[in-house]
Amino acid sequence: MFGCVRVVWNNTLAYCQELYRQGEKKPKYTELSKRLTQIKKTEEKKWLTEVSSVPLQQSLRDLETAYSNFFASCKGERKGKKVKPPKFKKRKSKQSARFTDNGFTVNQHHVTLAKIGDLKVVWSRPLPSKPSSVTVIKDAADRYFLSFVVEIRPETLPNNKQTVGINLGIATFATLSTGEKINAPKPLKKRLKRLRKHRETFLENRKEVNDGKKPENKWLKSTQKLKTLGLISCINYPLELFVKIKR
Repeated sequence: MFGCVRVVWNNTLAYCQELYRQGEKKPKYTELSKRLTQIKKTEEKKWLTEVSSVPLQQSLRDLETAYSNFFASCKGERKGKKVKPPKFKKRKSKQSARFTDNGFTVNQHHVTLAKIGDLKVVWSRPLPSKPSSVTVIKDAADRYFLSFVVEIRPETLPNNKQTVGINLGIATFATLSTGEKINAPKPLKKRLKRLRKHRETFLENRKEVNDGKKPENKWLKSTQKLKTLGLISCINYPLELFVKIKR
């Protein structure tokens, strides 16, 4: 499924870039959708019909959104940092596929995806309402996640007529105006030793990567777990370590 979504994205992006080099305008979503239908009928790409058309169409919509944000940024109509043009997706990076409400159903212990079947899930929290879409995510450590889009109504808390000031810091996560201090969680300290051990194993098995074999990815999984905790972006050592090995 992820490969099909990636092929549709890359193939359509290459087509749009070729039209740009020829001096033509980027086709609209409806034209690209018709083109995808014709591509699926060819002998070369008929295997795209083996997966649901929902994530393939969503891939086209995502590309359309990426181009719209890029054009709006170039014209100065979009605030914030300049948006770069869409890039080709790689097989080894994070993969995702989005299903709208007509492509999945949610049950108590599993989620059913069109043309895939039932997926056993471990819920992190109950869904507050019926989801309108679900994104299947596969990270670099071969872990799978489901991200739902739901509509919620914000709850208004009663006014207790009390105010508290909060000062965020480095040594102490937060200091309240009442004098109370809240320390930041430090899961890195107990995981760093394990991360180093897995890194050594990864370096020892790097030769297997060059030989076309897939070594143990415990180091990668440990890095992804730290990244999930939001630590990689704010701690220099793991970040430098990751960039060094990636090169």
